[in-house]
Amino acid sequence: MSYSTGKHAYGICDISGFRYKLNDMKKTWNGLLVGPDMYDPKHPQLRPRIKTTDPEALLNPRPDVKSTINLGTVRVSNPKNVNGVSSPVMYALVSNTIGSSFSLSEVTGSVGEISVVIS
Repeated sequence: MSYSTGKHAYGICDISGFRYKLNDMKKTWNGLLVGPDMYDPKHPQLRPRIKTTDPEALLNPRPDVKSTINLGTVRVSNPKNVNGVSSPVMYALVSNTIGSSFSLSEVTGSVGEISVVIS
């Protein structure tokens, strides 16, 4: 079967119903044959979304090594002010020790003064 071609071939627009030269007509993304003034390209939001996953692995991972070098000492004291109220104070002997994890080797403390009267 042969089809008409060339400058004398006409087609009818599927949207408007107007007659256009077949060489000027375009096929839309949903299969309609339309004239050049009715042509609309496919909107980008109609394309399927590309699903990407977030990377979870690390490049060149290293094991977590706990450093015990130069951790220093943290001292906590509980001095009393002039009103007799105690307020805990923490200070470090080495400035880079704050924020590190520590293990307790010695704990000392006192509760206060108790006086017992027996009559």
